[in-house]
Amino acid sequence: MILSSIRDPAEIFDVSRMFLPRSLAIEENYGRVLSETPVLSFMLNGIIVCTLILAAQVATALPCAYAIAKLRFHGKRPLLALVVLALLVPFQAIALPIFLGLSWIQALDTYFALVAPFLVSPLAILLFSQFLRAFPDEVIEAARLDRCSHTTILLRIILPASMPVIAAFSVFSVTYHWNDLYWPLIAISSADLAPPTLGILFFRDADGGDSYGSLMAAATLITIPLALVFLIAQRHFVEGITMGAIK
Repeated sequence: MILSSIRDPAEIFDVSRMFLPRSLAIEENYGRVLSETPVLSFMLNGIIVCTLILAAQVATALPCAYAIAKLRFHGKRPLLALVVLALLVPFQAIALPIFLGLSWIQALDTYFALVAPFLVSPLAILLFSQFLRAFPDEVIEAARLDRCSHTTILLRIILPASMPVIAAFSVFSVTYHWNDLYWPLIAISSADLAPPTLGILFFRDADGGDSYGSLMAAATLITIPLALVFLIAQRHFVEGITMGAIK
């Protein structure tokens, strides 16, 4: 992708010069992307959507995981079974009902339409609950003896201790929704709200045509934030993934 983004479009399919291009077209390819399409606006839309989705998923999953891992109540096992079953339902199976519901309330072609189907993540609930199972019960009991409410325990004890697993889940969530094309293609019709992947599709249809050098330049630009997110969260990502197994 990077090599294709810096070479002349006429040489992209030249196998004999795959790694040693005769001529470079960095300014042409990247300049065309930055000048002919609002790629920075697409990336800003992606940042907004991914941030809203991640914040909502953590806000809903952490209390659910805390209840499943540390509280006793009737229906706990069936509830956990429903969470597991939710992972087996492909999003394509529920996309049409969600689309009809959003159309009924006239919420299509908005940020809300991009965020609403993903406010709750079964994967986050299971990942957080598995982490909290290894969390010492003595710490929670000590907090309860100090007359701390469940909300206080969540905000002051569970949330700070869960940062490694939140960082690990953030990589999964941000990567999935940053690269998602299926739902934005259904829910969004305006280029002003398009996330990066849909923005590239608009660029290809409207301006890019068969200019694969420019398309690869656009793909490189929207991949850079994902690489930065992973590099920033790498230590916490590895720690969050391995912590449950080590304990």
